[in-house]
Amino acid sequence: MSNRLCHDWIECYLDYVENSEPADMFKLWTAISCVAACMKRKCRLELGLLTFYPNLYVVLVGPSGCRKGTAMGPGFEMLSEIGIRMAAEATTREALIRALRISSDTTVDQLSGKMELHASLTIFSQELSVFLGFNNMQLMSDLTDWYDCRTRWSYDTKNKELADYIVNVWVNLFGATTPSLIQSALPTDAIGLGLTSRIIFVYEQRKGKTCVAPIPTERQLALRPRLLHDLELIHMMSGRFSFTQEAFEIYGTWYLAQESKPPFTDEKLAGYVERRPNHLLKLSLIMSASRGEDYTITAEDIKRALSILLLTEKKMPLVFGGVGRNPAASVMNRIMALLAERGTVQYEEIIVRFSSDADIVTLSRILETLQASKLAEVRVDGTRRLIVATEKIHTAFNL
Repeated sequence: MSNRLCHDWIECYLDYVENSEPADMFKLWTAISCVAACMKRKCRLELGLLTFYPNLYVVLVGPSGCRKGTAMGPGFEMLSEIGIRMAAEATTREALIRALRISSDTTVDQLSGKMELHASLTIFSQELSVFLGFNNMQLMSDLTDWYDCRTRWSYDTKNKELADYIVNVWVNLFGATTPSLIQSALPTDAIGLGLTSRIIFVYEQRKGKTCVAPIPTERQLALRPRLLHDLELIHMMSGRFSFTQEAFEIYGTWYLAQESKPPFTDEKLAGYVERRPNHLLKLSLIMSASRGEDYTITAEDIKRALSILLLTEKKMPLVFGGVGRNPAASVMNRIMALLAERGTVQYEEIIVRFSSDADIVTLSRILETLQASKLAEVRVDGTRRLIVATEKIHTAFNL
């Protein structure tokens, strides 16, 4: 019999933070990342010759002021309170490897009774660009290696008294950044490959709602100790999960369908598409642990995981909207975002607003490109020249 106090941890967490300003998707992925952080490498799903663990690389993306850090805050506090090991936000590669090495722990599999060694670490960074540094290819390479949960990861060390390998690596990453910082921190050639292909980018253009006094109600405050209690129970879980027959059939049908009809054609997301099945299986593990301790992935678990993934993917292309070899790509993307939000903007306002980013010739060419792409129209109202967003641009920004 389960000792859980919440019917589902993720749903109760969303209820707890309901009276706050971050977008709902930011709150949701905070909850998901918290459950993943507690499951560590102790939980797994074996599918034929492959083994999947519930680690995710999740990055919240949005302009300054859309409450990314606010969304992450309550989750960070809960993980800290129950003693989940997390990496420092600003660190060197050597310090990060050291943190991963000393995170090694031994756990008893609750189903088989076997002792298992693992090195599980969560990276929780509200400023991911600070954590990654500028074009830090070595750290990006390490994170790429760690995502796949190697049984033995080797590294160079100057201290010959220390082991130069770590056994059973497991790294979970939850961070936040802005679209412009993605462009500055990541080399253009690396986008779509390696590390970025393993990241689930969660994009929102603005905060969810306005709360004059974002104070939890008495009922919501009463949820906090229950959430902490259940998070401890999730942290104690250890063992192999399995599919129900119905859940496996749903996964198999989806797998074959998405092979023939991928969700994106943008080459920047081609690597992500290849790893969609991994993301879905990891999410399904987390959905199962969120609701109980039967170590079973049900049809409802995988349907729920798929629904979350599809909803997140709707805005994912916007993350890289300003990334490209065209130096004006970033400015064009910001103008598109402004038009999508406002609908109609005066030509003079665009020229003034973006004058520090591009000269008038470049801005004029951008507006001509938007017209040629049928993303915007030019209308004249008396002496005013108006740039009007088309339905195509609203659809692109999901507004």
